[in-house]
Amino acid sequence: MTLKVIGAGVGRTGTYSLKLALNQLGLGPCHHMEEVIFNMPVHVPLWAAAAAGRPDWEAIYKGYESAVDWPTAGFFRELHAAFPAARFVLTTRSPESWAESFSQTIYKLLAGREQAPQEMQEWLDMGARVIAQTGFPAGLDAAGLTKAFNAHNEAVKAAIPARQLLVYQVKEGWAPLCAFLGVPEPAEPFPRTNDRGEFWDRVAGKT
Repeated sequence: MTLKVIGAGVGRTGTYSLKLALNQLGLGPCHHMEEVIFNMPVHVPLWAAAAAGRPDWEAIYKGYESAVDWPTAGFFRELHAAFPAARFVLTTRSPESWAESFSQTIYKLLAGREQAPQEMQEWLDMGARVIAQTGFPAGLDAAGLTKAFNAHNEAVKAAIPARQLLVYQVKEGWAPLCAFLGVPEPAEPFPRTNDRGEFWDRVAGKT
């Protein structure tokens, strides 16, 4: 199985809604950080190896037709080389609102990872490394996060051919996504999920 759709947008840009949408459009199963959380013994070593420059994309994405969110978003260049026919979706939002959301969720989780349960340590260490390599090391203030967010988005647009890339906000709903992917729009509402409360529930394995 080869990846057909790859999300290049970082976490907190609507990636979980996009995952649900791709599954609903028949372009799943879709890989998301949630998959790593639910199967850490398998996925964490694979992603740690990828972060160290030894990716095994076939093993990582076995059984998946699409992938979004981190860790995937940190490897958009490598994934374009590995899956040259795939379509890429760059989820984005206001840089300022993203920086606030990221600070209160993912960044906060990583900053306190030494206090996390032992069974989560390797996952958090891998996540911190991938996210830092994407351009978001520890210790950035709001201005630094905003600058890094814009830099990531520009890097994606520079690396992925325009014909294969959709720059997208999930608030736009089905129309641009379905037009880009060449699939009909569902009658059901576009999935909107993963507010900050849901994020912490997901990390704790409650969803």
